[in-house]
Amino acid sequence: TFGKFLLCASGESVKVYSSSSEECVHDLQGHTDLVSGIVRNPSNHLQVYSCSADGTVRLWDFTDGILIKVQPHSLPRSFAIALFQLVAVHLPLSGDQEVEARELSAVLCDVSPSGAASFGRKVRVVGLPGTSVANKFFLKPGNKKGAKNAFTCVSCHPKEDCIATGHEDGKIRLWRNFNQKKEYTYSTLHWHHGAVNTLQFTPEGTNLLSGGIESVLVQWHYTQENQKDFLPRLGGAITHIAVSPDGSLFCTSHSDNKITIIQSCVKVSAIIQGLVKGEGVRTDLTIDPRSKALVLNGKPGHLQFYSLHRDKLLYNLDIVQQEYIHEEGLDQFEVVKAAFDTRGDWLATVEERTQKGSELEINLKLWAYDEQTQSFMLNTTVTAPHEDQIIAMCFSPSPEITMLVTISFDGHFKAWLLADHSDTKEGASWSCDFVGGYHHLKPGCCCFSADGSLLAVGFQEVVTVWSPSWELLTTLSQPPGAIRELCFGRLSCSKYLLGTSTKNQLCCWNLLTCSLEWSTPVDVSLLQADPLSENMAAFCSQSGCSDLFVFKPGEPRPLYSQKALCTGKVQRAVFAPRDQMLESCEEHAQWLNRSQLYFLTQHMLMVDDSVAVTPFYLLLGKHRQQQEALTNPMAERIQLPQGSIAIKELLYTPAHVLPSASFLCSMFVRSLLISSSSAR
Repeated sequence: TFGKFLLCASGESVKVYSSSSEECVHDLQGHTDLVSGIVRNPSNHLQVYSCSADGTVRLWDFTDGILIKVQPHSLPRSFAIALFQLVAVHLPLSGDQEVEARELSAVLCDVSPSGAASFGRKVRVVGLPGTSVANKFFLKPGNKKGAKNAFTCVSCHPKEDCIATGHEDGKIRLWRNFNQKKEYTYSTLHWHHGAVNTLQFTPEGTNLLSGGIESVLVQWHYTQENQKDFLPRLGGAITHIAVSPDGSLFCTSHSDNKITIIQSCVKVSAIIQGLVKGEGVRTDLTIDPRSKALVLNGKPGHLQFYSLHRDKLLYNLDIVQQEYIHEEGLDQFEVVKAAFDTRGDWLATVEERTQKGSELEINLKLWAYDEQTQSFMLNTTVTAPHEDQIIAMCFSPSPEITMLVTISFDGHFKAWLLADHSDTKEGASWSCDFVGGYHHLKPGCCCFSADGSLLAVGFQEVVTVWSPSWELLTTLSQPPGAIRELCFGRLSCSKYLLGTSTKNQLCCWNLLTCSLEWSTPVDVSLLQADPLSENMAAFCSQSGCSDLFVFKPGEPRPLYSQKALCTGKVQRAVFAPRDQMLESCEEHAQWLNRSQLYFLTQHMLMVDDSVAVTPFYLLLGKHRQQQEALTNPMAERIQLPQGSIAIKELLYTPAHVLPSASFLCSMFVRSLLISSSSAR
């Protein structure tokens, strides 16, 4: 943190935030793998070094967002990642933008993956080449049953020979005299009941900051170790602490993907919240029709509304409305389902809790949008809406009625209807209008047609089609295997109904003839329809990777396909509408001109946004092969031209030493021309 600016590593980039406005002012892009560390340039406070698993060290002017120098070193990636050795890298002085750092010297072998020179119950103190500092600290295993005193983090005092170490048992030890001939000593501080995750001394060394799972920032007075200050209830567990150079601002990062800026342990001055990282995503990815925000699980017991266009959290909606206790082993309510009606007037949620030795507790809640508060207010709570777990639910898109359908492992589906005599939402009432089933089979999925005139419910190997008056219109058969997903076609393809089965079949029925139109043997793990077009996206699992196919139900050839789109299995997906339709898309990317496809894997949220690649698109550096949070699957298919000297000189040279624009113009234009031999 640099007082006015806050820098943080985010995937393959370094983001620069304003400490006062919380806005991201620069996104320093250039690394091709995860950024593993950032540090100020001691000779220039407006510059910062970043290192990455891609094997490079980069020097940035973070105030202008300019890359000054790239210094690849000869350290193999396997050496840096697998063996975890601490090395000193000599950065040569050179006017060139790319200079290889060849002088490496090992300082310490077998460093722990966390970066601290600590191993279980032993920590080493070493000096850089040319110094004689060397020592080892040991802790014996605790004699008490269940004692855990292994090292978790390390921080060095900026002025004195003192090292602070955090431990699994919540204790902090201050080691002294390690640079003297006599034997070292240590004192113990204890407040945390869980492991100490991070430690940081203030610039003058007068205070020591610590944080852990309690989400409390603790400030220890260095000279008066019994005195300490607390700043509680900061959110998720504290994972890192940073301090501004003048010591006026503290910064904590949290396990829920949040950064908190604090004024000297007194009050919170700013919060930078990314997509909330919780225990897991139990709900589907859904889009709020009003705000166009992505809605999914957030804080425990909450739904988060996240703006995809602004890359910012809008708010968290408390669904469970009970205080969450941060303690393992407790059975607490979880939000497992969420769905909106087409206008965004109503939100339905399902929460459940399983207690040892008792039955499953389920609550169905219906929330009405309040124009005055610009949020959703609880309208109706249905306790035990089904006798077993609710596995799916959806609203009818029909403008004539407001109806919700839920299906459960109890063998029934239920239709919940908003009473039509309710003139206002305050007087609205919901009731169960219909309970349906089919030959005592368990339902697995349900889906409404685009106009709400048909409801399809899959009962194991049988697809049933119902009218709004609850008449069973027809049943559809298919190759053996239970139905996993159902999806109606849209617009010109509305006569088709698609389904996937556990026997690796993708089937398409024609609803006009009530017959199977086509089927193909493919293991579709997820099927998603674009609400603004006829397009459908199918994610297929194969050999530990997921493939993507985009197609129209009425056409035999896919519009787009991408093998090995990502590792692992795609768990959730959603089409999000664009603010403005893209007019100049290439043919292979036209399926994305109205919507963007977001999908969730086990480790990250990704977006398929294969837009047209132009010289200015390349010039501005917006194209990267992979990102941790946002990934472009077209990166492997599009061969990008190498950056020319003109582009590098134009982009990476500090503005105050650049020649005039008229001098650079001709050189830049020539760099975009293609030679006649290359064209042929």
